[in-house]
Amino acid sequence: MRLGIDLLAVNELDRLAQRSWFTRYVFADVELAHAERLSGQRRREFLAGRFAAKEAVLKVLGMGLFEGVAPRDVAVAARPGGAPQVSLHGAATEAARRVDIEQVTVSITHKGGLVAAVAMGW
Repeated sequence: MRLGIDLLAVNELDRLAQRSWFTRYVFADVELAHAERLSGQRRREFLAGRFAAKEAVLKVLGMGLFEGVAPRDVAVAARPGGAPQVSLHGAATEAARRVDIEQVTVSITHKGGLVAAVAMGW
């Protein structure tokens, strides 16, 4: 079993999120589609939470940001009840194989302008 954690302020992504290259590189289509249905602060929290979840998952895979796996290859969709569900694609799938990870789960929380995510892989 491997663990990863990430913490950031919701406003850390504000400047970058305005750049289309950043959103295309970081977020999977399913995440962007969900974000489009949100507005204002909730949209910012959602995207920051997804970013933190991706960072936590990359740590489970033994990688950092910009180390061979595009963050969009780690998709964090919402299950019917709202809980996050991780799916790995492309280079993320290969990275998981290298460290013998078959499944990844993640938990995301928001409070007071902060967002945290914990990922576990086994």
